[in-house]
Amino acid sequence: MKSKLGISVKLCLFLLAGILAAGGAYAQQTEREKRDQQKTRQAQAVSKEVYDKILQAQDKVDAEDYKGALRILQNLNRSDKLTEYERSNVLNYIGFVHYNVGNTTAAIATYEEMLRIPSLEEQIRKQTIYTVAQLHTMDEHYNQAIRYLEEWFALELNPAADPFILYAQNLYQVDRYRDMIKPIETAMEIARKREKPVKEDWYVLLNFAYFQQEDYRKVRDIQKIMLVNWPKKRYWFSLAGAYTELGEDNNLFASYDAAHTQKMLERESELVTMAQLYMQHEVPYKAARLLDYEMENGRVSRNAKNYRLLSQAWSLAQEDEMSIPALKEAARLSNEGELNLRLGNAYLNLGRYTECVAAVQAGLRKGGIKSPDNAQISLGMCLYNQQKYRAAINAFREARKTRRSARIANQWINVINSDIKRNEQIALAEAAARKQLRELAKRREASGRI
Repeated sequence: MKSKLGISVKLCLFLLAGILAAGGAYAQQTEREKRDQQKTRQAQAVSKEVYDKILQAQDKVDAEDYKGALRILQNLNRSDKLTEYERSNVLNYIGFVHYNVGNTTAAIATYEEMLRIPSLEEQIRKQTIYTVAQLHTMDEHYNQAIRYLEEWFALELNPAADPFILYAQNLYQVDRYRDMIKPIETAMEIARKREKPVKEDWYVLLNFAYFQQEDYRKVRDIQKIMLVNWPKKRYWFSLAGAYTELGEDNNLFASYDAAHTQKMLERESELVTMAQLYMQHEVPYKAARLLDYEMENGRVSRNAKNYRLLSQAWSLAQEDEMSIPALKEAARLSNEGELNLRLGNAYLNLGRYTECVAAVQAGLRKGGIKSPDNAQISLGMCLYNQQKYRAAINAFREARKTRRSARIANQWINVINSDIKRNEQIALAEAAARKQLRELAKRREASGRI
């Protein structure tokens, strides 16, 4: 999926489709929705036969037999005896299973079929429309996603902030930068009214939109807010650029280096607490420098806990090279493999794939890893970059045993298989070319030509 400015639309997606039980509805409902459904419950009951089939499909899903689940549900959907309400339940579950195995195209088609049911409940229709918009976003069908989101906004009377951000992200992908501004600012207004945090990425999007309009006053004001909440180097540069465009040279420089000048902290607990505060306030580089300096000078102990904190600080500061020594010590002192995995991920970020493989494998041997499937994903990526395709496929096969990693693991397996096939085709082409040259040489020799 293409991405601009490092913004990943997929990270904000989640599946809204639920599973409707017999005569039931979605688990989270307002009181008004519950009252409305009570009026139609008798008319929209799911028969025992249909309910039993859905339960059979659920058992298949629980056993990760997705093909079996789809077979049951699709056979059920072919029945001409289903009521519209029953069919909506069945289609809803079919779409869920398709999504779960990474077949977003089939999921979209299923949910769109569900939307064509005339008597589909309003709340379910809204949720399904939003789901389809998300799936189109995942498949990079941005204009279709925009269309479905606009349909959803027409139905939803009290939208939250996130749908406006999803809408803006889709507009971003089709270069409609001016149109992004209103939905982002609407999302921010909603978040503030609901006492929810306004996220950093929202400001990044809004800043980009105003920058494209050459509205440098807005860019300046946004950068000030971002520096207060997320003080990062790149925001200082962006603010400096805005000041330059506006001719506000006197405001170009500001002081921000208080932590290194305190020199009043003496006890280990105080120094470690200060480092933790730096990290909480998104200044991990200063946290790392403080810990590194104080461990070198003996005021902070060289134990597993402090090495772990130091490695976290370097990693959050995107200083993977600097994080390696601390991670190695933390991993050595720990009986669990989680730190070995983090070490492996640092090596992966640095392109040191041999060391990555060794670190992740050491972590898997130790055990105690919170997400072994993620460890297998990291291992597979490092093996892939070493062109050890078969070993990489084995790692991804292990990863996909966990449902949440199945989709990405299958994607990697498909990529590797494509590489293998491409390499085989290249080898065949090269062999054919060599054969043709040999035959040409023989013909020249037979004709007496040099």
